[in-house]
Amino acid sequence: MGKIIELKKVNKWFDKFQVLKDIDLEVASQEKIVICGPSGSGKSTLIRCINRLEEHQEGNIIVDGTELAENTKNIEKIRAEVGMVFQQFNLFPHLSILDNCTLAPIWVKKLPKKEAEEVAMRNLTRVQIDDQAFKFPGQLSGGQQQRAAIARALCMEPKIMLFDEPTSALDPEMIKEVLDVMVDLAKGGMTMIVVTHEMGFAKEVADYMIFMDEGKIVERAKTKEFFENPKSERTKLFLSQIL
Repeated sequence: MGKIIELKKVNKWFDKFQVLKDIDLEVASQEKIVICGPSGSGKSTLIRCINRLEEHQEGNIIVDGTELAENTKNIEKIRAEVGMVFQQFNLFPHLSILDNCTLAPIWVKKLPKKEAEEVAMRNLTRVQIDDQAFKFPGQLSGGQQQRAAIARALCMEPKIMLFDEPTSALDPEMIKEVLDVMVDLAKGGMTMIVVTHEMGFAKEVADYMIFMDEGKIVERAKTKEFFENPKSERTKLFLSQIL
């Protein structure tokens, strides 16, 4: 269980606004981390820096032994190993669900089409929408689209999955179907960092909880400890508002 993600003194600004302040974080292989905190606390920016969707200006980010620096080759290597699921499903509307899933494996990993389709069907079965493979995103419910987005990320066979509030754009009755897929992934040993307010999910799967506020990690604790005995007043207040 070595470290698979390491952030050391990471700082990031948007113009003059500092959005991440001296972030230190280590994630071991197969660990599940849930990051929570108020809007604008830097949660999404933090995970977007891990696969270089956002650039950090200071500090080091090392993912599976590769440092995220200016070197684009490293970025491609990391993106192939780090799957990302967003609030908005980001599926290509003009492609079928199957084609959405095979695009990156064919182009990035150079998999033959037939093989890519087999991998895609396996992952669509895993998220229980294999019967929707030939439909277009617009024909699916929000919950099905988000499960398709998870399957698409899994088709690259990532070592790490990042989730940025994956249920926040969904109707309440669809949230559970997406969380169930994520629980299964977690139980299968995937390394996961999840930004979410779904505290039931966090209690079920997270090894550690991280609470962020104003660009800083205010508290990091084992999940049980975090909920039963939060240390910081800021964490207590936040939990009292959302639980």
